Amino acid sequence: MFEMAKSSITLFLQGKLFSDPARVMRQIAIGTGLTALVTMVLAKLGVPIVAVAAIAGLLGGAVQPYLFKDLRYR
Repeated sequence: MFEMAKSSITLFLQGKLFSDPARVMRQIAIGTGLTALVTMVLAKLGVPIVAVAAIAGLLGGAVQPYLFKDLRYR
């Protein structure tokens, strides 16, 4: 299991895991930006920081399958 994860990480960092690495980076940036935006908005509204982290993490994690559904591996 550890060897498989290590291999996937190595291929990802070399840009050989996905058929279109630029698209993967764009989708990661979209997800990160959305999570950061939710975090800032909730913090600005005065929501307690623990709730901000939980809600932003939940929403950011929930959007990942949608963003990554069309990515193709090599």
